[in-house]
Amino acid sequence: MTGIVLYKAFLNMRNTIAAIALITLSATAASAQQTPSDTLVNRVMDTVTVNAWLQRTGHFMPGVEGTSIYAGKKTNVVQPDAAQVNLAQNVSRMAFAKIPGLNVWDMDGAGTQANIGSRGTDSHRSIEMNMRQNGYNTNSDMFGYPEDHYTPPMQAIERIELVRGAASLQFGSQFGGMMNYVMKQGDSTRPIAIESEQTVGSNNFFNSYNAIGGTKGKVDYYAYFDNRSGDGWRPNARFNYHAYYANLRYHLGTKGSIALQFSRMDYVQQIAGGQSDAQFYSNSRQSNRTRNFFNPEINIPSLLFKYQFNSNTSIDVTTHALFGQRNSVQFIATPDVSDTINKALGTYNPRQVDRDYYNGFTTEARVLHKYNLGGNTSSLAAGVRYFTELTKRKQKGKGTIGSDFDLSLTSPYAIDLRLHSNNYAVFAENLFQLGKKLSVTPGLRYEVIQTKMTGVINNATYPVSYKGNRSFPLAGVGLQYQVNNSVQLYGNWSQAYRPYIYANVTPATQIDQIDPNLKDSKGYDADFGFRGNYKNVVQFDVNGFYLYYGNRIGLLTQTKNNTTYLLTTNIGNAVSKGVEAFAEVSLAKLFYGRHAGFDVSVFSSFAYTHARYTSGNLSVSGANKSLAGNQLESVPTYINRAGINAQYKQFSTFLQWSYVGKSFSDANNTVYLANGSVGVVPDYHLVDWSASWQFVKICRLSAGINNLTNKAYFTRRITMYPGPGILPADGRTFYVSLGLKL
Repeated sequence: MTGIVLYKAFLNMRNTIAAIALITLSATAASAQQTPSDTLVNRVMDTVTVNAWLQRTGHFMPGVEGTSIYAGKKTNVVQPDAAQVNLAQNVSRMAFAKIPGLNVWDMDGAGTQANIGSRGTDSHRSIEMNMRQNGYNTNSDMFGYPEDHYTPPMQAIERIELVRGAASLQFGSQFGGMMNYVMKQGDSTRPIAIESEQTVGSNNFFNSYNAIGGTKGKVDYYAYFDNRSGDGWRPNARFNYHAYYANLRYHLGTKGSIALQFSRMDYVQQIAGGQSDAQFYSNSRQSNRTRNFFNPEINIPSLLFKYQFNSNTSIDVTTHALFGQRNSVQFIATPDVSDTINKALGTYNPRQVDRDYYNGFTTEARVLHKYNLGGNTSSLAAGVRYFTELTKRKQKGKGTIGSDFDLSLTSPYAIDLRLHSNNYAVFAENLFQLGKKLSVTPGLRYEVIQTKMTGVINNATYPVSYKGNRSFPLAGVGLQYQVNNSVQLYGNWSQAYRPYIYANVTPATQIDQIDPNLKDSKGYDADFGFRGNYKNVVQFDVNGFYLYYGNRIGLLTQTKNNTTYLLTTNIGNAVSKGVEAFAEVSLAKLFYGRHAGFDVSVFSSFAYTHARYTSGNLSVSGANKSLAGNQLESVPTYINRAGINAQYKQFSTFLQWSYVGKSFSDANNTVYLANGSVGVVPDYHLVDWSASWQFVKICRLSAGINNLTNKAYFTRRITMYPGPGILPADGRTFYVSLGLKL
């Protein structure tokens, strides 16, 4: 059942083997009792397949998996569950609820973007995360414009893997860590299996997810098509989203496989625009933008090769391309300026057209080798990476005076740039197993980044020619101590690096300006914690962290000649430190044991993040004002998500409560600006409810209410797309889903 059943082929195989073994042993025992000892009875048992509805939704990565080492690292694994998550709308605050500290921006109910940050990093389109699908990158341009425009439907995801700052050695130098969407695979027990889920909801929301998969001989496959549309919670917010995916895999005996995959996502979304504080508090649903649209198109073909030479050595080679576009046509002005007929022209004002074209290619090769050292099994993981991309950026073109989605120009682009990036990287990590309980994992990564930018800016009058070559090492070390079979201690320290990107070099709107002397950001991330479970009744993971972010790039609100503008600059050094804690308790198992016949569980996912600038100055009326002690922009101090889930037979219901603390949208910690582009982002509480009922073997009905109390809130102020201004989140909405699995 698409998006509702979390179906894992390998678990089905495991359950099948266990069932066959149990039945065989039982039959043998019975035969021994009923047959003379000198009589041998041969019986051929029928194959029994046991299909289980997997409900586990929180865990961490094993020490070694595939060709990667996770020992000593802060990791999370979540499996989207239709009983607890609104899968059809990709509601991130529910999907990631059991990962403490993730700062998720809610901007609309379309589910077309994942905006994720943690430990003081920027959440805008997960720009400081190394975003992946099945192990390969989905960021549009890792070193030029690393926003992640690609967002797959939650119904297609088997599990989501997250590695925090320690991911900088094996996966990439980003401060935010690595998130990997692992897609579903075809049914391993039959050649054809069909999934379909249809969802309707408030504001003409409709989602249709349809998939087919299976296994025949040495070949397995899985493919889906998802279409999502709606009018949006605000006026002028309609959307139409499409996602496609196909995976065809051929098994090379029992040792390896080769897979060909293709992913595509595209949508056209009308942008309702930002609001001022006065507009938000008078009516948070209002919109004075009717002619603004956004349209990304991302295609990702990939080739995956996996091979295990023997029980100790395996290799994993991934090659993929990413090509697509990012398009917008907008009337851009602060929220207090309405998009109305220009009396002098007798028409609407021309809109601004911005377009990016992406064309990238990446190959990564990884090897894992296990060896004996001092009577213990240690592991070496090493790899190389090659990445090249050409991005064409065309901005501030004079568009039409129309109201539809139209990228036509009436005057040329004022900004026309070409950015070519090359990246070479090599890494190695070695897990030294020192006895049965303690392991130490040091690692190194060496990066080479070459960038070249040419073109024109400033109304196509100023030529730009820039070349940059960077090379730098990154180091880290992890520790892990297995206290017992259920509990482990872990700790890690790893360096991180973020080059300033060309998106920082060219202002996106009229209210932005760029510091011409930008520098790269450097720092490190450290954490220490303990995790495990108690008698499979309590699961927990608690850690402290410390992230140093040198030369952090951000926004300063400046005033010059009575004009207020926003300056992108190296604000100063920053430190984020705090605690991340998760715990989940099965009350039914706690009080009634494992055979209660029902389950009631509660969880809490809490994070305290003290994120402050430790240096930096702001010029005010010719005098320098220190920014030391100011709160990092868009970083709430407290994030807490908690929930209760009840299951009885084929019915389950889930209630989630979320609290996100106050934050500021700029480094000045500006409290108020009339146009709404900067200021305080107030704290808020939310309640979400969902339920699921499997009423026949192949059908499941799901329903839910998002923002149950109809709280008016927002998670973001912005100076560019899709604002500028306050971006209100959705109020109360409803949905009902019917899923089918054949």
